[in-house]
Parts: sequence; structure tokens; C-alpha cells
Amino acid sequence: MKTKIIVPLVTAAAAALFTGCATDAHYVQTGDREQIVSLGQINIQDYANAANAAVKDLLASGALDRVANPPALVEVSKVINNTSQLVDQDLLTQKIGIALTQSGKAQIKLVDKLSKGYQQENEFMSDQKGTRLPDFTLSGKIIETVDRAGNTRRTTYSFQLALNDPKAGVQVWMSEKEIGKQGTRSSVGF
Repeated sequence: MKTKIIVPLVTAAAAALFTGCATDAHYVQTGDREQIVSLGQINIQDYANAANAAVKDLLASGALDRVANPPALVEVSKVINNTSQLVDQDLLTQKIGIALTQSGKAQIKLVDKLSKGYQQENEFMSDQKGTRLPDFTLSGKIIETVDRAGNTRRTTYSFQLALNDPKAGVQVWMSEKEIGKQGTRSSVGF
């Protein structure tokens, strides 16, 4: 008799335990007010904020409008990671590339080690006068600065970008977007 009573009670308790452990996982819009703020890492919204600020500043500068054959051809070079974490630079550069191509002001020249070596060999072996060299190269650096006072921690990520004119050997545009996070632990912002 006791077994008949204990089994339903254990089953009910287990169900209540698992229900209590359930999360309220749901989709959120990137850049929405409901964001996870991680003190020790760069989040997707940090990349989006840095890319949006850079593109807005670059388009407003008019630097891409100063080419003989628009739209400007921009080659994206390496973004140097000067942080304590593994950074996927494509989360920044692809957002910038997408926005620039959608603006109609630039085309992005794809560069990877294999295709670049092959392209350089072809240009050397045959005199390709029709090959268009990039008008600009886009380079950058991501820097992390951490400050602590007691239990409070502040992490600042500086996204530095530069548009270079390889023919003249000068930087025609520079931008820096700082994203600072402060707290005693990571949280969800509302």
C-alpha cells in the first residue's frame, strides 16, 4: 500500500523539480534592449555596434567617394587581435563589408592566403593590365583593457579601424569605437 502512495509522490516531485529547472529560453533581436552583458568577452552586439559605428563614420567621411572608378574597391586585410580571447574577425569585417556593398559605395575584394598567392603568381607570369588593384585596404586592431577595484570589474574593448590608400601610402580614414562593460558579474540588460 505504501508503495502505491510513494511512487506517485516521487513522480510528482521529479516532475516539479524538472519543471522548476526549465529555462525561459527565447529568441531576441541582436541589438535589442534584452542583451547579455558579458564582462570577460566580446558579444555579438559588441561586434554589431562597432561595425555600425565604423560604417556610419566611413560613409560620412566621403573617403570612398574620392576614387576615379566608383564604386571603390576595398581589400579587407587582417584585424589584429590584442585581447585575451579568441576573436573571429569575420564577425566584424563581414558586417562592415555587407554594409559597404549595400551602400553602393564600395566593392569588397576577397583575400585569403591561397587565392592571394595564386593571384600574385598569375599577375607576375602574365602582364594583366586589366587587373584592378584595390583603391583602399581596410585594416584594424581590437584592444582589451581591464580595470578592477574591489569586486567591480571594467572591461573596455577598443575597435580601431583604418582605411589605407596603398598607392599613396597614407591612411585616408581612421575610426575608434570603444565599448565598455562594468559590473561585478555578467548580467542580462533590459
